[in-house]
Amino acid sequence: MKIKPVLVLSVILLGLGLGGSGCSKTPDLYQQLEAIASPHRFSLAAWEVRTIPHELGQLASGWRRRTADEVKTVTDHFDTIGRIRVLKSQIQAIEYGHLPYDSAQLEAELETLREETLASQDEVERILEKQIKTVLAEQDIFNPWDIYRVRPRVNFPPLNFKLEPLPKLLVISPRERIESLKEFILTPDITSEEIAAVEAAADELGVSSLVVELGGLGATYPSLVTNEASLSFTIDAAAEEWLHQYLFPRPLGFLYTLDLTGISPNYEIATINETVASMASKEIGALVYEKYYAPEASTGESSQEDGAGFDFNREMRDIRRRVDEYLTCGEVELAEEFMEESRQYLADNGYYLRKLNQAYFAFHGAYADSPTSVSPIGVELAQLRKQSPSLKEFLNQTTAITSRQHLQEMLK
Repeated sequence: MKIKPVLVLSVILLGLGLGGSGCSKTPDLYQQLEAIASPHRFSLAAWEVRTIPHELGQLASGWRRRTADEVKTVTDHFDTIGRIRVLKSQIQAIEYGHLPYDSAQLEAELETLREETLASQDEVERILEKQIKTVLAEQDIFNPWDIYRVRPRVNFPPLNFKLEPLPKLLVISPRERIESLKEFILTPDITSEEIAAVEAAADELGVSSLVVELGGLGATYPSLVTNEASLSFTIDAAAEEWLHQYLFPRPLGFLYTLDLTGISPNYEIATINETVASMASKEIGALVYEKYYAPEASTGESSQEDGAGFDFNREMRDIRRRVDEYLTCGEVELAEEFMEESRQYLADNGYYLRKLNQAYFAFHGAYADSPTSVSPIGVELAQLRKQSPSLKEFLNQTTAITSRQHLQEMLK
């Protein structure tokens, strides 16, 4: 937004986002899915039109003024976010019948806290942007052409994100295998009833569907990051969405774009791209957190362990392997029955998933470093990272990847 090339990149990314992702079995299936999703589609173009004037207004009003205690401003903000997350979890448990309470009072408190966070939201965005850019500079990471030692050493695109309620994503997978066939970006305000209706209509076409919550969206500029996550997640997500934009002009990012638009579907390239961005963002996020927030005791952070020995990651890996075994044998119904039983088991242990199906694993399994993935690509990229003397060198190598075979050759 600050220089013309960024606007050009924004338009390109916007166009790519409008194209959707994946490919459907037949044009007829695609058209039927399009008709189901159409009433709830999120307009990236309309969002850009609303957001750009706001960003320019913030710039004009001097939002870059220094805050007396930037760390406290951020931690106070995320303390409130932490309470919001607890309330949402409690309300969700009530809706699923796991808690015998009335959610009205909790919902009123939730709305009050959300309003409180709006007052500091713009300031928190700018503080975190500055902190992430500082760490990127310390790692000598600036732009996709770093490998050519391009001067001046400036971030491109400039790191800029918005904390907002994110759009939802309708994910479509075949029932007989785990694979993303098509994805549709839906409006953030779609209701639970509308989500259920969309999924039911899609499932009637013989596919597995799921509307998922997004943590970030890099097909816009500024990128979008959810405004109801923990501090560490928010830092990671902001870095990850910038890295997706950073990867875009390089071979790996370009091939991923062809996959997203359905021009040249390549699930392995998509997995490599998503995993590289995820791995690098976690490393950057850890450095930012350690540099600015590790001494702070209260930022709404929580461990994935529940303190009683239940390991969610291990359980999800085991569930995914069992589901793959069923599907490989053609036992689709047994796989679906097992996933529903597993969902109830997870709920009994404090992890509430609205649905657990093929579409769930198709979405989350694209990240080979996640517990729901069984792809060896995560192990291969982790090995390549160990061989790389720095994060910058790791990015320089991975941005040039053009295939899974290319990745394996790098390891040799």
